[in-house]
Amino acid sequence: MRRARIAWNGGVHEAVVSADAQSLRLADGREVAADAVTWLPPVVPKTIFALGLNYADHAAELAFAPPKEPLVFLKGPNALIGHNATTRRPADANQMHYECELAVVIGRGGRGIRAEDAHDHVAGYTVANDYAIREYLENYYRPNLRVKNRDGCTPIGPWMVDRDDVADPMDLALRTLVNGVEVQSGRTNDMIFAIPDLIAFLSSFMTLNPGDLILTGTPHGVVYLQPGDVVTTEVEGVGALTNSLVAEDLKSA
Repeated sequence: MRRARIAWNGGVHEAVVSADAQSLRLADGREVAADAVTWLPPVVPKTIFALGLNYADHAAELAFAPPKEPLVFLKGPNALIGHNATTRRPADANQMHYECELAVVIGRGGRGIRAEDAHDHVAGYTVANDYAIREYLENYYRPNLRVKNRDGCTPIGPWMVDRDDVADPMDLALRTLVNGVEVQSGRTNDMIFAIPDLIAFLSSFMTLNPGDLILTGTPHGVVYLQPGDVVTTEVEGVGALTNSLVAEDLKSA
């Protein structure tokens, strides 16, 4: 099942998506057209984990050796926005690019989770676009706060797909389109650290909780963006997430 969170008619609603994705059914049975709502992040996150350099081809693209253990950083909740929203590109940023990612939603928490049991702790999956600004990076290995925690810098959604509706999350196609032209493609089986290993790694030193998000990294294919660009990041069987860039005044960055 595909589950969404939306703002409509003055309230925030949980909804499920119709088979044709043209309408949403609210908990009280009302049907709402998908283009009549404001899409919100499909989950209210607790801890948001994000992976750097988790695809070997992307590490090579940036001229780095693949990491020997997961390179994880944290994101604040204000970084997340929903489907069809806009993200601001600072006036002094000329090297801002998309990052199409499969995001894992934790459903059952725990500490010391074994990789072979990790699947049982997943609620579902969604799509993320974790924008990066290369000029602001302190280094490629440890993205700083200003790069990855800007308000609205990480669109996510449109919905969460239930775990059992995704046959093999480690063999899904990812792609990004800018203004309708494909600029990035890859497969989740190219991850350096697979989803079960990431869950085991994180839970080896901290407790995972329901609602935690793990953004699993992006494949190669960096193209810098301009205000006005429309970006769609898509994960096979999970969804297509669309976002637009707008210009931001230098003084407001």
